[in-house]
Amino acid sequence: MDIAIVGAGMGGLALARVLHVNGIDAVVYEREPSRTARGQGGMLDIHSGQWALREAGLIEGFHAIARGEGQDMRLLKPDGTLLLQEDTPDDAPLDRPEVDRADLRDLLLDSLPEGTVRWGHAYASAEGGRLRFADGGSARYDLLVGADGAASRVRALVTDARPAHIGQNVVEFGIPDVDRTRPDLAAMVGRGNYWVLGDGISLAAQRNGDGRVRIGVSFYNTAEDWFTTSAFPFEDPAAARARLIDLLPGWHPRITALIDACDDTVVRRSVTTLPIGLTWPSTPGVTLVGDAAHLMPAVGQGANMALLDGARLALALAAHPHDLPAAVQEYEREMFERTGAAARMSAKTHDMLASPDAAEKMLAFFRPR
Repeated sequence: MDIAIVGAGMGGLALARVLHVNGIDAVVYEREPSRTARGQGGMLDIHSGQWALREAGLIEGFHAIARGEGQDMRLLKPDGTLLLQEDTPDDAPLDRPEVDRADLRDLLLDSLPEGTVRWGHAYASAEGGRLRFADGGSARYDLLVGADGAASRVRALVTDARPAHIGQNVVEFGIPDVDRTRPDLAAMVGRGNYWVLGDGISLAAQRNGDGRVRIGVSFYNTAEDWFTTSAFPFEDPAAARARLIDLLPGWHPRITALIDACDDTVVRRSVTTLPIGLTWPSTPGVTLVGDAAHLMPAVGQGANMALLDGARLALALAAHPHDLPAAVQEYEREMFERTGAAARMSAKTHDMLASPDAAEKMLAFFRPR
């Protein structure tokens, strides 16, 4: 069978790898011109997704790149009050370690036979078992898998659902080489995640594997056009930092010092999700994995669900090599139930973060752990 995977993200690569382990070839078509064409973002909290990496034969390689100390967490209120601090012992199990997204992607890419990923192939359309690309080229398929993320174009072949804004807008900065440039802030943030939760605003600082601290300030209960109406000066990084600090009145200077120390890389994100529990009638020859299928708030579930999607679909195809419809239906039944539960959990966490008493609610959430 000819399996065409659109998108070289976590779900698409996990699918290709587990298929390869089970003796089934697939081709991944990625619109980016190369694996280094753009940055891959920050750290991922990998927990349930480790099952998929075991099925892929990559768990030892994952342990080699995972950061157990990334499980550390500090939770504060805007006035600087420390509510919770969790420091991970050096011999603690890797239950949910952090891993650099780029490192995990490289692990998956390096595990595939040469030529599995076809770079520079932007999806244009698909019909009648023929996949067409923006450059005019084409390829045939028996099964087309949309692994093309939040803005998936393959999704339209199975559902008319579209991502919708959920009232969260995020401004991201970062401090490079923090141990050298700002050792005082490095000590304050710690080795893992540093959260400050206020009334409708949160600051998340995360230690990345390359020594950079990535900082995201989220504004909840805001409109999709908030960046425009708030007159945020993204074209002037220094002014953007100052504006962001102005939007945090009453926050302790130690916390806002994180923003003041950032470099000039500024990113804005409007957070969207697909409907919770999204399903579709099984469509001959097409299915979805990852954010293309179940985009949810970024609270630690998305990458894990994508890895599990890829592995589960690959195993279903290996179990039914001569019956693609049965394999896809088996995968989708399990995926709908699993990711629906994850989406509901993610939405509940998002609602806690957006609430006026977010710090107290998150403290109660983490304390039993």
